[in-house]
Amino acid sequence: MADILRNDVLIVSFLAWTLAQLSKLLIILLRERRLDLSYLARAGGMPSAHSAVVVALATRVGIDSGVGSDAFALAIVFAGVVLYDAAGIRRAVSIQARILNRMLEEVIEYQRFNEKRLLELLGHTPFEVFVGAQLGLLVALTW
Repeated sequence: MADILRNDVLIVSFLAWTLAQLSKLLIILLRERRLDLSYLARAGGMPSAHSAVVVALATRVGIDSGVGSDAFALAIVFAGVVLYDAAGIRRAVSIQARILNRMLEEVIEYQRFNEKRLLELLGHTPFEVFVGAQLGLLVALTW
């Protein structure tokens, strides 16, 4: 357990995720003047916690193991896949959910139809991914 608590890569990754999730909570609090604790565990939104985690992880691995190490190569490839997924595939799914929810609303207007709405906030805009990545980089570099 003591080794885990001294693992810089793990600590900065968790810290970056925590700061990103707390930032979402603060942004909603300031923007909508309401405290919604569900944002602490929700996917999507500003900033991207996925981006913050993988960039913090890759940066810290690069600092600790060197940018020529196999561990850094793995971390960079992993980060690239996650960043692409956050801004690409998951974003497309969010747009599709939004369209389907609108279609569902139109069906409900004309007849009784009680279906659960799809979760629309799954992916991130490129800006949300960028901000999350910058947060992860900042956390890893300042640790």
